Amino acid sequence: MSHRTLVLVLAIAGAQAVAGQPATPPERGANIEAFEKVWTTVRDKHWDPKLGGLDWQAVHDELRPKMEAAKTADEVRKILNDMVGRLKQTHFGIFPGTVYHDLDASADKQEKDSGEANPGIDMRVLEGHAIVTEVEGGSPAAAKGVKPGWEVLRIANVEIPPVLTRIQEHFKDSTLLDLSLSRSVLSRLTGRIGSTVSVEFLDGADRKVALDLDRVAARGKIVRVGNMPPLPVWSEWRRLPQDVGYVRFNIFLDPEGLAKTMEEAIKGCRDCRGFVIDLRGNPGGLGGLAMGVAGWFTDQSGLQLGTEYLRGLTIKFAIFPRADPFRGPLAVLVDGCSASTSEILAGGLKDIHRARLFGTRTAAAALPSVIERLSNGDGFQYAIANYISQGGKPLEGIGAIPDEEIRVTRRQLLEGKDPTLDAALGWIRKQKP
Repeated sequence: MSHRTLVLVLAIAGAQAVAGQPATPPERGANIEAFEKVWTTVRDKHWDPKLGGLDWQAVHDELRPKMEAAKTADEVRKILNDMVGRLKQTHFGIFPGTVYHDLDASADKQEKDSGEANPGIDMRVLEGHAIVTEVEGGSPAAAKGVKPGWEVLRIANVEIPPVLTRIQEHFKDSTLLDLSLSRSVLSRLTGRIGSTVSVEFLDGADRKVALDLDRVAARGKIVRVGNMPPLPVWSEWRRLPQDVGYVRFNIFLDPEGLAKTMEEAIKGCRDCRGFVIDLRGNPGGLGGLAMGVAGWFTDQSGLQLGTEYLRGLTIKFAIFPRADPFRGPLAVLVDGCSASTSEILAGGLKDIHRARLFGTRTAAAALPSVIERLSNGDGFQYAIANYISQGGKPLEGIGAIPDEEIRVTRRQLLEGKDPTLDAALGWIRKQKP
């Protein structure tokens, strides 16, 4: 099974033509090279060799003269976006290199290869503000009194609101907006183990609080899979006071560990009135693990979560049923940072009418999506596969749609509430045993 982690290759370097200023001869040469790179990549890597009947050579011949005559970076970007726009598919686009620096500030950190460490904070951008959603117990952030609901105003010498504004301008119509916004903040919090990051917050009383937070090793064990970088992986389960099982894991990368957690959860909650799988913030991973997790909730054979189409390859996500699964009500929690394999699991369980989804629409990144740097300094995002859910709908550009949309507010977080989980528990209580 191929790796399905949502991989963003965000190495942005080199000079770039300034928007609105005429390009120099070397820049024009780089623009032509970028044009050919984009056109060739789509021709060679798109999952549909026929591109839905689009005459790709004719598109090239039409737009190449315009590219040769383009004088500014804005014109170049417009032509390239016009070209990939002919595909009429999301996950294909051209963005300024400066935006990618906003998206992943770790791209130019010298300490990048020292292993990611963080102060124990997770966050989401809610109503345009970077809001802490979780503080890990025992972490440096917890020790300094950081609470869910606090707003992140500044990290080191970077003011966060302008960063978010720039990203929202370029990704406003993208299903990847939530994921991009979250990554832009979290990447600035990560760094070398033992280093310190200065963060300015707006606390629950709307007072500015400046804290120096130590970065410590990320939670979980380090897992290495194929050519992927080593990543921290963890999974957990518990029995909630409402007599409901609850399982959560940060990424689909540890088959043995995840299988052990699921087995313990099902056995320990055999008599529970319901079960919750929390996929909020889970970016995906190995697609085969979605089939295994789904199998803990059905004994019916012949079911599928959906089908993935790559160039010359079709993969059916068949569920591996268990002889004695959990048969009670099942709720799945998702948000805009649930991507890839998380969407396959959530959307597939919904399609076979085995689970009810709560939260917000997922990232619509079930298909592998890559972002590469072009010769002119811009970034090029493209997809290399398509995914059709068991219900016959593409997740690309749509995502898994919750049955009950729950949008979390800063006030709710400050009050210690989890409205998404509460909604799921409320639904479970109404179901027949």
